[in-house]
Amino acid sequence: MLTKTNTLDNKDSIADAFKGINTHFFDYKKAILINSDALNRNQFADEIFDLIVTSPPYNVDIKYNSHNDDLSYEEYLSFTEQWIKNCYHWTKRQGRFCLNIPLDKNKGGQKSVGADITVLAQKLGWKYHSTIIWNEGNISRRTAWGSWMSAAAPYVIAPVELIVVFYKEEWKKTFGSKVSDITKQEFMDWTNGLWTFNGESKKRIGHPAPFPLELPHRCIKLFSFTNDIVFDPFAGSGTTLIAANNNNRYSVGLEIDINYFELAKQRIINETKLLF
Repeated sequence: MLTKTNTLDNKDSIADAFKGINTHFFDYKKAILINSDALNRNQFADEIFDLIVTSPPYNVDIKYNSHNDDLSYEEYLSFTEQWIKNCYHWTKRQGRFCLNIPLDKNKGGQKSVGADITVLAQKLGWKYHSTIIWNEGNISRRTAWGSWMSAAAPYVIAPVELIVVFYKEEWKKTFGSKVSDITKQEFMDWTNGLWTFNGESKKRIGHPAPFPLELPHRCIKLFSFTNDIVFDPFAGSGTTLIAANNNNRYSVGLEIDINYFELAKQRIINETKLLF
C-alpha cells in the first residue's frame, strides 16, 4: 500500500512499498507506473494525490486487451462509480480531478454520458468546478446519419469531448510548493473553456485509445503546483506520466494490461526529459 506523504521527496521508500506486492512495477525519474487495477480500493492509503488527470474507457467496444468495453450502460455506470469513488478516497482534500469523457454517444443507443458521469461523481462527494470543451480537429464521433436529409430521425453528433473539472473539499490550493509555472499567455488561453487541438494517432502510439500529450500538459500546468503528485488510474500508453515529469511534477499511474504497461514504460523512458 502506498502510504500518505506530504511530498514525494522520499519517493524511493514509496516505490519500495509496492515492490513486494506488484510483480510489474516501474519507477523512473519522477514517475511510478504500476501494473494494477483502478478498482482495487486497498492499494493506496487515503489522501495521496494532488491532481488526477485521466481518460477512462468510453464503453464504445474498443478492443482493449484486458477490459471489456462493451458493457450494458448500467454495468458501465457501476464500473465508473467504483473507480471514481476510489479516486475520491485517494485524493487530498484540496485535490482536483480532470476527467476526460465523451459528451454523448450513439453507438448502442443514445446516451448522455457526460451528464450522467458528472452527476454520478457529485453523488460520490466530488464538487463540480467547470467543464472544458475539447474540440478535436481531426476526429469525428459520427457512426450514423440517422434519417438522411429528413426530419424523421436525424442524429446530431458533436465532434467534441469534455474535460470535467472537479475538486474534493476546497477549491483554493494552499498546500504544496505554491509554485506555478504557467505563462501569462497560457493562463489567458487555457482559462477559455474551449480547447482546440487534434487527438492522438492510434497507429503512432500503438494503443487503441491514446489521448494527446497536450491534454494532460494543459491540465497539469493550470491546476497543479510544481512537485505536486499527479495520478492517472488508466495510464494506458503513459501520456499523463510523461506530461507530469516534463512539467516537474511527480506522477503515479495504474495500468491493468501488461502489454500497455510495457508500452507506457518504453514511452516514459523515451519521452521524459531530464529532471529540473
